[in-house]
Amino acid sequence: MAENWQLSRGLERLPHDEVHVWQARITLAATAKDPLVQPFRAVLAPDERERADRFFFEKDRVCFTVARGLLRMLLANYLLCRPEAIRFSYTSYGKPFLAEPRSTLQFNISHSRDLALFSFTHERAVGVDIEYMRDVEFAALAAHSFSAHEQETLRSLPPELVRQGFYNCWSRKEAYIKARGLGLSLPLGSFDVSLRPGEPAQLLASREEPPQDITRWQMVALDVAPEYAAALAVEGQDWQLRCWCYEQ
Repeated sequence: MAENWQLSRGLERLPHDEVHVWQARITLAATAKDPLVQPFRAVLAPDERERADRFFFEKDRVCFTVARGLLRMLLANYLLCRPEAIRFSYTSYGKPFLAEPRSTLQFNISHSRDLALFSFTHERAVGVDIEYMRDVEFAALAAHSFSAHEQETLRSLPPELVRQGFYNCWSRKEAYIKARGLGLSLPLGSFDVSLRPGEPAQLLASREEPPQDITRWQMVALDVAPEYAAALAVEGQDWQLRCWCYEQ
């Protein structure tokens, strides 16, 4: 399932058989008080503004403000309401969901460095993740966060493919965990995802209790920008993917 990113200002409808993913740049200015950032801050709830202001670094304040404000704007478009009218609640594992207005709409958000991804669908679980592919201790992190099968696959890759393989795995595992909504209570070694560069994104196995039906979940590797890896995990098979770049 290949995505074709189109420019949009956010005025789209969401049929029940579609999953929408939006990509946006969230480093719009050097300061959260810049006029470019203010429209996004204006739609935030008081607790969200307080949360933004608690970030130590100014860039983090900007990124949180723009990402959260844009989430509200995109949701408002789908829900036909004002961004300020949206209220969020959180599961016991910290996953946000719509408290008001009531809707079948499901959503998820992820951001890394300069970019954010937002996913939306109706009546099905969805998770999205984006990662800036910085150099890290790949083997050490994989030993802590990957399953035995995933570690073995990563070790089998040529050196020049290890970074891409690592972030393929990381983003797919994160997207799946976020779709499940269980946070780190879902052991990272209890399921396998594909990671070889060039192979389709896929949930390969589940050793959870009780085991998941892996055919219930579909994964997509999202081609966003150079130096980033991204993935989408969606419950069910009967849906179509549409992708947009938000036009600032």
